[in-house]
Amino acid sequence: MTDGLEILPVRGIGDIVAGDDLVELILAAAPWIADGDVLVVTSKIVSKAEGRLVEVPADGPERDDARRAVLESETARVVARRGPTTIVQTHHGFVMAAAGIDASNVDKTHLVLLPADPDASARRLRAEFGKRGLDVGVIVSDTMGRAWRNGLTDVALGAAGIEPIRDHRGETDPYGNELEITQMAVIDELAAAGELVKGKVDRTPVAVVRGYPRAGVRDTDGAAVLLRDGASDMFSLGTSEARALGLREAAQLPEGPLAALPGLPVDPAAVDRAAALVADSLSPTTIVAPAEVVAGSGATAALHLHSRDTTPPGLMRLGADAHRLRAALAAEAIATLSLPHEDGVRLELSGT
Repeated sequence: MTDGLEILPVRGIGDIVAGDDLVELILAAAPWIADGDVLVVTSKIVSKAEGRLVEVPADGPERDDARRAVLESETARVVARRGPTTIVQTHHGFVMAAAGIDASNVDKTHLVLLPADPDASARRLRAEFGKRGLDVGVIVSDTMGRAWRNGLTDVALGAAGIEPIRDHRGETDPYGNELEITQMAVIDELAAAGELVKGKVDRTPVAVVRGYPRAGVRDTDGAAVLLRDGASDMFSLGTSEARALGLREAAQLPEGPLAALPGLPVDPAAVDRAAALVADSLSPTTIVAPAEVVAGSGATAALHLHSRDTTPPGLMRLGADAHRLRAALAAEAIATLSLPHEDGVRLELSGT
């Protein structure tokens, strides 16, 4: 717990060009920086000092083409697109609009990219302060939007000399409840606090947070520990993109006896939900028999579909209806195999 924080702007740093000594410039503007302070440094001046700029045409369609090419080079994965806005995952692992590429506060013939390794940048700055006899924490920050929230806030892209997460798990609240999941992203909180005095048009790219306890801290893994991996990211795609992925997967459902099923139990309620979902979309001639429990070959349940219309068009509709039902079952986490049956189609089912 702190007794209080001060958030102090560092003014008068001026324009930054490749090769500039950021620490020298910051200390010239703020000789009052002291041991224990945490510096929140805007990523843009770090990128400029490190030469992370690309040259582009000043205007016209050529500029748009160049910007698209730069975005593609900085993108590991597209998360969502809506009109002119593209949300991507960068090669660092950040999910943000336009890969963090910035055209503000730079001349029209250049774009500013994110630092290549923001944690390494933070460690270098901290080490340079250390050479001058100062023990400070460093946060490299940038602005991001948030899912489910309007507005922007600054977050930490890189950090050194400050623990990135305050882990409360295992502690007990005042009512005697043990905390199980509470991990506070301290460096994001401090990055957002620093933005309050930096602003976006005030040419104040550095803030100093004073009073945050740093006793006994060490260089850690930095801000990278805040990135979710694929297994824990429940929202890795935009809504339309997730829907498109689901449709693509439905188009690739496995067929035939050579494919394998997991052999896990099937929830009858899930089968009923899938059947009810497509009931109004099936052909009037298609009949779906109630699910039966089976054993062997990886299937734990089965459905039979047949058609009152045995003409070629009727059988084509039966096949389409079988696949429609399979897609609905897949949405309920039920794997299926489609097999020919004496009077129609047999769907073998398994939980996944």
